[in-house]
Amino acid sequence: MSILALDLGTRTGWALLTRDRAITTGVVEFKQDRWQGGGMRFLRFRAWLDEVHQLSGGFDQLIYEQVRRHAGTDASHLYGGWLAILEVWCEQNSVAYQGVPVGTIKRHATGKGNAPKEAMIAAARARGFSPADDNEADAIAILHWALETNGGLG
Repeated sequence: MSILALDLGTRTGWALLTRDRAITTGVVEFKQDRWQGGGMRFLRFRAWLDEVHQLSGGFDQLIYEQVRRHAGTDASHLYGGWLAILEVWCEQNSVAYQGVPVGTIKRHATGKGNAPKEAMIAAARARGFSPADDNEADAIAILHWALETNGGLG
């Protein structure tokens, strides 16, 4: 089984477990510039999903950080856009998908459901990773949560 774990946002953190059990992680940016329409970032996100799926040989499951509360209206609207694209893409590509609450991910990684960004980065480093930022660290934590709890079932 292969899994793609995502921390959705303008700077999306990702962690990919391939069928040969290798783990690759990173961050990809979907920033909008002033010369593009508002939907271009979402089209780039969709194209990125296609590319990762193709280059990795496909993934069976996509797990993402399920955010229920946002600090601002813009962040909330953007998250809704990422989520809509993700769900449609998964449905069209027959990829199972699941959201995991923020507190669940943080508690699994650090033992504390409201752990700060620095603690999430430290938890990823303790697992042998060198995350570029908290987005990548969160994606690593999501992937390990999925592996260690059998997607919340075990």
